[in-house]
Amino acid sequence: MNKKHRVFVASIATETNTFSPLKTELRDFKGSFYAAPGEHPKTPTLCSAVFPVARETANQYDWELIEGTAAWAEPGGVVSNKCWHFLRRQLLDELRAAMPVDIVLLGLHGAMIAQDCLDCEGNLLKRIREVVGDGVVVGATLDPHSHLSFQQTRNADILVAFKEFPHTDFVIAAENLCALAARAVSGEIRPAISVFDCKMIDLLPTNREPMRGFIDRIVNMEGKGGVLSISVIHGFMAGDSPDLGSKIMVITDGNHAEGDALSRQLGLELFGYRGTTAPDLLTAKAAVDRAHSTAAGPVVIADIWDNPGGGVAGDGTALLHHAIQRKLTDIAFGTIWDHDAVRECFSAGVGAKFRLRFGGKMSSAVGEPVDADVVVHNNVRNAKQSFGPSIVPLGDASWIEMNGIHVILNTVRSQVFAPDLFSNFGLDPASMRILVVKSTNHFHDAFAPLASDILYASVDGYYPNDPRTNHYEHLGRDIWPRVEHPHGILSGNE
Repeated sequence: MNKKHRVFVASIATETNTFSPLKTELRDFKGSFYAAPGEHPKTPTLCSAVFPVARETANQYDWELIEGTAAWAEPGGVVSNKCWHFLRRQLLDELRAAMPVDIVLLGLHGAMIAQDCLDCEGNLLKRIREVVGDGVVVGATLDPHSHLSFQQTRNADILVAFKEFPHTDFVIAAENLCALAARAVSGEIRPAISVFDCKMIDLLPTNREPMRGFIDRIVNMEGKGGVLSISVIHGFMAGDSPDLGSKIMVITDGNHAEGDALSRQLGLELFGYRGTTAPDLLTAKAAVDRAHSTAAGPVVIADIWDNPGGGVAGDGTALLHHAIQRKLTDIAFGTIWDHDAVRECFSAGVGAKFRLRFGGKMSSAVGEPVDADVVVHNNVRNAKQSFGPSIVPLGDASWIEMNGIHVILNTVRSQVFAPDLFSNFGLDPASMRILVVKSTNHFHDAFAPLASDILYASVDGYYPNDPRTNHYEHLGRDIWPRVEHPHGILSGNE
């Protein structure tokens, strides 16, 4: 009887906005998602889907699983050294206790930055490699909004990024990682990683062209001619990292030359799309005016920069003030992060009418606080929303109304993923003329069937949304759009 392969699974993940006034501490991980060994739920989460997938396939691959801790914090500011050192030490201690192992599977993000570490994932993978040695297969899933580094690719055998933005395929990425790890540990394949630096940073939503066709062709290439996996790293413009920017990663079966050539070919093609991939962006006023003039509803307005998924507070009020000034009705906002306002709503109780100040507390750059007479329609303890098969916490949250303007207030920061953010409170999103959601693109797939139109509002605040002018201290490479031709003048054949 063959001996089972011992597989260690763990996750540390967050996305760091180095320009954010927020700080990321251990309490932020424990408030968002934190599962001790053996306590990961059956439902997958964005960056730890490898846990339930590994459980489901353990018998198929003849694996003995040893689970470590899974920790995720909603994107925020720089991670404190105390938090980072604790999480890293905890994972490494759990790994040492599990030794010997044949495979290490990780759920990472790729854009985590701590006070003393610009590449947390690379540092973690290096230390893991020091513990397990060269003969163990080390693999991880990554978010495409990450900073792919040489330290990461040097110390991992397999890295698989989600292909879709919105990230609807995080379970598929975990399944691909597990399948490749099983083949690698048996000796069937010899993964070789090739990376091409596209030297660009842009918004790359995959639910629209040209990215839709690009991703479809990449998926069709995998599994053919020795190509095991292809990942598109979009980069994360709010992270001041020396590795910032879009990259193409190709994993072949032991053929670096083929991988290098293909990653360059695809990388230059992606570079050719620069400036054409992002949706049309409207000012706050223009978005509200256009939505109000549309006869059919609901119109969805995405407040793309006051998006907690990008590491900001999500308490901006700019669009809300426009709605108040226009005296709009049948409009719903999701969400405004405000602990104090939620506490007052819970104290007042459902049905209460009172004067409330809320929002605009972290920065006046995204709008002043709102002072209004409100009605509390519902208070929900430990409220949630869905993101595909995943459950996303909102913390204690309240539904308030002021003269036909509805607002969801929450205590655990989260971007908006699905209409059940509203319906879980008893507010029917389909009955609204306008829905304002704080999200860049993750809302799209769930809201598109409901929406008569989708508008994208660009509200300048403290999210660094222009790579041309962002004050990067650690970015030493030429990169578009900061440099017009970072690859030099390319010939027509490139």
